[in-house]
Amino acid sequence: MVANTEAATVPDAFRRAVKDLTAATWRPELLVEEIPAPQRIAPFSAAVTADVLVNGDEVGSGRLVLLHDPAGNASWQGTFRCVTFARADVDPEMVTDPLLASVGWSWLLDALDAHHAEFIAPSGTVTSVASESFGGMSEEPPRAEVEVRASWTPQLSDGVGLSAHLGAWAELLCTTAGLPPLPAGVVHMPSRRNPPSRNSRRR
Repeated sequence: MVANTEAATVPDAFRRAVKDLTAATWRPELLVEEIPAPQRIAPFSAAVTADVLVNGDEVGSGRLVLLHDPAGNASWQGTFRCVTFARADVDPEMVTDPLLASVGWSWLLDALDAHHAEFIAPSGTVTSVASESFGGMSEEPPRAEVEVRASWTPQLSDGVGLSAHLGAWAELLCTTAGLPPLPAGVVHMPSRRNPPSRNSRRR
């Protein structure tokens, strides 16, 4: 999960941030798993992937990568960077809405604000795609999906404070998949169900 894992070289700030990542609890609709982190973007990195499940069906997915460069990165304007994507199927009519991209971007910013996650230098793209099948596949229903790819610099205090950003990321995934945000004061509880197989999650 962590690139450059020699115990003596991992900064304490990164250890604290990763501890928040590995100890996080998630909404019951999210199945979150650790995955290998990219090793060439930053000296230290960690990553998780998530599926959004409703009644056993996958309705969305995403990934979050936490990057850390103790020397700082000019483009990040800091020493940490969160990089994510969130993808979900949507109604085909939605992809023709010219406001979909700006609305999709607002899902990220609103989630960060709602969780009081302090950040700077956000950037990203929102992509929507529609497909229709023909010929031997003409019985397949039309499909459409939206994907948010984004990154931002979390304002952490010596590695402390990532939990708010994790909550915002979870909300982004669920909002993209069409689920409502949790009401204020409701605690995210970890899912206790057995994870379904990859094949069973696909519709």
